[in-house]
Amino acid sequence: MGLMTRRELLENSMLAAAAAVTLGGTNTLFAEDKQSASPNEKLRIAVVGVNSRGGEHLSQYLARKDVEVVAICDTDTDVGMSKGVARVEKESGKKPAFFQDLRKMLDASNGIDCVSIATPNHWHALAAIWSIQAGKDVYVEKPVSHNVSEGRRIVEAARKYGKICQTGTQCRSMGATIEAVDYAKSGKIGEVKVARGLCYKPRGSIGARGTYEPPKSVDYDIWCGPAPMHALTRPKFHYDWHWQWDYGNGDLGNQGIHQMDIARWGLGVDDVGGAVLSYGGRFAYTDAGETANTQVSIHDYGDKTLVFEVRGLKTRPYKTGSKGVISDGTDGSAAGVGVIFEGSDGYVVLTNYDRGAAFDKNGNKVKEFSAQGDHFGNFIDAVRNRKVDTLRADILEGHLSSALCHLGNISYRLGETVTVAQARERLGAMKQKAEATETFDRFLTHLTGNGLDAEKLPLTLGAALTLDAKAEVFTGAQSDKANTMLSREYRKGFEVPTSFA
Repeated sequence: MGLMTRRELLENSMLAAAAAVTLGGTNTLFAEDKQSASPNEKLRIAVVGVNSRGGEHLSQYLARKDVEVVAICDTDTDVGMSKGVARVEKESGKKPAFFQDLRKMLDASNGIDCVSIATPNHWHALAAIWSIQAGKDVYVEKPVSHNVSEGRRIVEAARKYGKICQTGTQCRSMGATIEAVDYAKSGKIGEVKVARGLCYKPRGSIGARGTYEPPKSVDYDIWCGPAPMHALTRPKFHYDWHWQWDYGNGDLGNQGIHQMDIARWGLGVDDVGGAVLSYGGRFAYTDAGETANTQVSIHDYGDKTLVFEVRGLKTRPYKTGSKGVISDGTDGSAAGVGVIFEGSDGYVVLTNYDRGAAFDKNGNKVKEFSAQGDHFGNFIDAVRNRKVDTLRADILEGHLSSALCHLGNISYRLGETVTVAQARERLGAMKQKAEATETFDRFLTHLTGNGLDAEKLPLTLGAALTLDAKAEVFTGAQSDKANTMLSREYRKGFEVPTSFA
């Protein structure tokens, strides 16, 4: 059955009788219960995508007494059965239903309350929207979208159908991050006009580009879903899709979305900004990857600036210590994967999901932050009380932060190869000249430290793009090309709706 059937199921209060579902000998009968508001009743969860991050979803839900994992959906039957069904049965004593096709799961989903999504990025939005339309509350991993338009469509769907939708940016629920952001906003480090997100995460080549066969256990048509169904060009099927544009968003949208989200949160800005420029390249090796492995994005928020740095080559942590040298990080003043809020009277550094510290302008530590949190528990609480403002990472926050990653990538992809001198000249002409030139100098030093001559590299300087932040569209030069990249062409049967107005 198709999408219209699911809409009809949602809008028809007389749901069909319990559905028996069968795949590969797995039989499960879903009860025709309405969602219970009682904390004594278990919420029934379906997990979509159980490889990699999806395993953590299962860990979180299986550790709880108030939820039950009743269904597993994965396009790879081997992964779905071994890492999903078998694990749930072993740890809970109950065998969940298994589906290879999300559409079939939703068509037989009368007994599912929530859908938890940990698919590849290109499936996040459509899986969330279909689940919301089928009457389910949703937890969707970061980035919530593969492009800017998709994120806004999830927000619209969640609001239209009155569903709870949590973004998988778990730092929003971490006590240390909450305290650090509050401290940065409090004025205790003075006026904060710059937030710097860091994704210093060395990664090697993913192997030569070629023509490869998907695993036989994978339904490749369903796996591709909204994306073009091209021949497989990477040696490793799972995970390495992150570095190909059709499916992933590079480390900016993989690891970096966490730090992008914190940086935007700490600056106190609630839109996509007024302008963006990104530069970098895929340096040191030639492989099947397409995304940048070394990249800087600069986002203009008027009197505030968000700078984001991705370094996929060997690197040291960053932050100037009290003696004016790069700290080794042992005092908590340096970060590799983290966020730095630069104030007029000091700075705050987040060095981990649950760790950080504040320093005065001389580099003296004045406060430490260290506390964890329960992001999945926060989602469950909101599902029970039906209050969107209970969510630490409502889908709107996830959309805005994901959009910043996409905007940086759009600028980069519309860029041109330039010399170091040309890049320096254009960056020096930016309104954010100080941040732009200082960051570029360190960017060059980083390349040199990896044995690379920047003068001989294909350095891409992205397009300087301006934005209508409210409408979430580009304006000015190159806006025609840039606006086409806010969405994508979808394969028939896997179209993301263009509007829920």
